[in-house]
Amino acid sequence: MSILANPFSRLGKNHRHNVQTLKSQPLAELSGSLGDLGTLLPLMTALVVTNSISLPSTLLFTGAANVFTGLAFGIPLPVQPMKAIAAVAIARKFTMEENAAAGLVVAALVGIFSITGLINWANRVTPIPVVKGIQVGAGLSLCLSAGTTMLKPLEWAGPWWGDNLLWTIAAVVLLLVTFVYPKLPYALIVFAVGLIFSALGPASSNPVESSTSIPVLHPSARDFWYATSTASLGQLPLTILNSVIAASALASDLLPSPSYPSAPSVTSLGLSVTVINFVGCWFGAMPACHGSGGLAGQYRFGARSGSSIIFLGLVKFLLGILAFWSGDHIVTLLAGIPKSLLGVLVLAAGVELAKVGESVNTDARDLREQNGDLPWDGKTVRDLDERDRKERFMVMLVTVAAILAFKNDAVGFITGLVWHWGFQGARKLEAWREERAGLPFWRHVEHTRPELMRLIAQEESDTVA
Repeated sequence: MSILANPFSRLGKNHRHNVQTLKSQPLAELSGSLGDLGTLLPLMTALVVTNSISLPSTLLFTGAANVFTGLAFGIPLPVQPMKAIAAVAIARKFTMEENAAAGLVVAALVGIFSITGLINWANRVTPIPVVKGIQVGAGLSLCLSAGTTMLKPLEWAGPWWGDNLLWTIAAVVLLLVTFVYPKLPYALIVFAVGLIFSALGPASSNPVESSTSIPVLHPSARDFWYATSTASLGQLPLTILNSVIAASALASDLLPSPSYPSAPSVTSLGLSVTVINFVGCWFGAMPACHGSGGLAGQYRFGARSGSSIIFLGLVKFLLGILAFWSGDHIVTLLAGIPKSLLGVLVLAAGVELAKVGESVNTDARDLREQNGDLPWDGKTVRDLDERDRKERFMVMLVTVAAILAFKNDAVGFITGLVWHWGFQGARKLEAWREERAGLPFWRHVEHTRPELMRLIAQEESDTVA
């Protein structure tokens, strides 16, 4: 009974937080629930068009996953596509079996890492500046993606009046208005306008063909091998670093306890990704995970609790039922939403995610000083000297640069670790040199910390006196 007490207690706290937040700011929660659509809609639509996923299955199972996530964690944690798998599936026109196999392989490996504690160990030993670098890199990657694939191809007036650079400017101006009126349901307004434009647009008269059934898939050994070698291995580091480690860290930064439910652990996020895909992929649903980018987007547009995600999940579930009868029309409507509007949503989410890098030297997790087991008070942090600040910032910057240069989170992660270890090695070498010079031992161990520097200054002052 004691084993069940803690989970049920957490669920109760999450439920109270969800209800109270929804009552106090309903429009903000509804608007925030749409903050990740700029990433979801283009990828989901493209996968449906290539017949790599089933639309009803994707809407039903990811909708159920949204509801599960909102109840289990009590924060606006997204359920979004596995982007690397989606990119390969679209480019290679994966069958449903191949796409499902790719998601199942990643889910199985993440589950093994979570159960064995490897993912928790990786989270503990990964320097915070590297985690921040992954977050900033993901945010800037979103911005670059929005600019190059959504906004750059647009013209000022054509070819369609509802999707051009003029609407992009209008969406940006409205976004700036939210600085003065932060409770304005920006994403809700933009999405509603996008649906209206889509219904009036030229694509509405040419429905996109899509699967309206829920298949039961049986991927073969060949499907698993092909999917693993082409898509799964590229997705695995992205899921572990961005969807688990970075998402857990971002939740702690944006929604600190005790004002919000405690941030989900990397183990719980890893197991959540495993369960979501083990349930849905067998039925043609899109491989999905959590992500720091989606969390940043939903937070940016007002979401502060799991009620926003629960609402989105219920809407998806309803659309999934409707997709049985009119799946083609739903895909056409979603695919017709102007890129000028979706692009601004993605840009805003990317900037919100990249913004967390500013705290690397102020109130990052490894700088917070807690009083025993009590929650952090939001104020007490460890002081850093100038060298610490420069090194932490450089590690974060190098991680970001590698992610953007190679378009690979794993390369950025390894590069950031190498830079961090390089700085640590330089300090040890300096300490060894000072020891060789005959200085007292206590003066060269961690000699850059402010309190030790003060001790050295005090000793020298006493000697002169």
